[in-house]
Amino acid sequence: MPRSSVSLRFHFSISNSALLFLASTPRACSAQHTQLYRCSVSTALCPSGRTLRIVFHCESVIFPFSFSRGLQQVKWPLREALDSSALPCVRGDPAAFQPSTMGLSKIARNAWKPSLAADSINRMLGSSHVSQTSVLFRDLPASGRHHLLLARYIATGSTPRHLPGFESKDRVGRENRGISVTPHHLFPLAQPVEEESEVEGDQRPAGLEATRPGEKPRVVVLGTGWAGCRFMKSLDTSVYDVVCISPRNHMVFTPLLASTCVGTLEFRSVAEPVSRIQSALATAPNSYFYLASCNGVDVDRHEVYCESVPSIGLPTEPYNFKVAYDKLVIAAGADPLTFNIKGVKEHAFFLREVNHAQEIRKKLLLNLMLSDNPGISEEEKSRLLHCVVIGGGPTGVEFSGELSDFIMRDVRQRYSHVKDYVRVTLIEANEILSSFDVSLRQYATNHLTKCGVRLVRGVVKEVMPKKILLSDGTEVPYGLLVWSTGVGPSGFTKSLDFPKSPGGRIGIDEWLRVPSVDDVFALGDCAGFLEDTGKQVLPALAQVAERQGKYLAELFNRIGKQKGGKAFASRGIDLGDPFVYRHLGSMASVGRYKALVDLRQSKDAKGLSMAGFVSWFIWRSAYLTRVVSWRNRFYVAVNWATTLVFGRDNSRIG
Repeated sequence: MPRSSVSLRFHFSISNSALLFLASTPRACSAQHTQLYRCSVSTALCPSGRTLRIVFHCESVIFPFSFSRGLQQVKWPLREALDSSALPCVRGDPAAFQPSTMGLSKIARNAWKPSLAADSINRMLGSSHVSQTSVLFRDLPASGRHHLLLARYIATGSTPRHLPGFESKDRVGRENRGISVTPHHLFPLAQPVEEESEVEGDQRPAGLEATRPGEKPRVVVLGTGWAGCRFMKSLDTSVYDVVCISPRNHMVFTPLLASTCVGTLEFRSVAEPVSRIQSALATAPNSYFYLASCNGVDVDRHEVYCESVPSIGLPTEPYNFKVAYDKLVIAAGADPLTFNIKGVKEHAFFLREVNHAQEIRKKLLLNLMLSDNPGISEEEKSRLLHCVVIGGGPTGVEFSGELSDFIMRDVRQRYSHVKDYVRVTLIEANEILSSFDVSLRQYATNHLTKCGVRLVRGVVKEVMPKKILLSDGTEVPYGLLVWSTGVGPSGFTKSLDFPKSPGGRIGIDEWLRVPSVDDVFALGDCAGFLEDTGKQVLPALAQVAERQGKYLAELFNRIGKQKGGKAFASRGIDLGDPFVYRHLGSMASVGRYKALVDLRQSKDAKGLSMAGFVSWFIWRSAYLTRVVSWRNRFYVAVNWATTLVFGRDNSRIG
């Protein structure tokens, strides 16, 4: 247990006709006493391992000589009670002393003799002032009650009056308005008093404390991806308070992200603010969104520790805080896989976030404009306008298709001087779209080749600032490099001391719980079934994350109605059926109004597979209906129509 402490504070305030002497515990000090000045500090140990601090402060020194003489007079009774232990000089540095137990017992029995204390004050102020003493019993060890003296001496003019009792401690500072304060530069040895913590050595960050009885249970969600947002959308906020923590305040509709890189769609069309997905984050009194990253979880305390995104407007940098939870949902997503290849993080662009798409678009347009400058060699033009895509999955294929369509329709019209230098290369270690039907893979290969996309089978060995080195020694110069080779566990996921599934994800059971701890759930790209469940780790797909989020929200709503929302309260509650995933199929656009639709439930199963213009129409219709809000559906439809009529926007902003 943290060591308790008791502080004695002596406040001296001297004016023309008033003196206040107050000895109290820290809680007796009102907010009006926060600007006092420290003159000397002494510390003594009490029985039972507690600490008694004796602190002298001066607030006003109108008559420094009289004050010093009066302080020495008040100080002498303390010296006698502490068996002549030397107190530090008023004008010297603070020093600790260790009085004997006998001396402390003497304080406990006698406190100060009222006659000594009264005489000391009366000698300084004059015999016309009135003294009063009282004894305070509070915050001291139970073994033999120790008595602290609460003495107040005050006089106003020639008519004495008595301050309110100790119960009215907050009024003391307010009734002492007339006392003037000596400027700090006239009393250089004094230092501002810093407020003391009731619990010593507790440096834990501030934040949301645990919920109290009668309050709604708090669900903390880490992440604003498909899984986290789908969970928050369906969570019953009449039962729960929800706190979302993420370094971004929106959800990204990733299937259409590639279209934003070339201007087919605007960026806001694929970004949905989380406050629109779950309005309680903006309206409910105890629900919040925090723009921060989680860097630790304490499952014993039921707390998460966070670091706010960098900002020069915060009190400290970095700014850390904690959030207590009743239920924790980890939906932190995953990071792009680089396979520890040298130079990937430094020179390649990823395609996971809106800011990634913005950077790709700016780089693409910048290279187009720079290559048209006079004096640029043919070789340099060819390098600048060579776009290389690494990874033949759905994201890489769709980006290659959008890029080739942009080149064929827009670049050739608006950048006619360099149109013959623009090239697109797609590098894949195996076959592109390996999860699709064989006939669809062949269709995609033929179509991309027809559209000018060069397909290369190879493994990247190293990425350099202007070229790629393949494992067979081939060098591929590039002006724009987009890396899309799948995802893997993030650094945060790896740091958690939870059981891991094959591949390094957070291990979960059939109900998406982390089985080794209480009240912690994980879903989406950061989670995978443990081996003992007998289930395979699900692919990192948007539809997997969305289905898990919907299932977990229904599970939480059911638990909440059975009064199991609080911490440790869901033990013994029937969780219902476990999560079962059924694949609904896959779709991918390959550019120029062509797409692939594969409705098989698994790679080896039989089902409907089709490609062409009809598939493209199905692809667009399906994604238009899956966009989160009607607002964004309208944006997407308008952007598609605008692009069809006027072409893509090639403005480079920023």
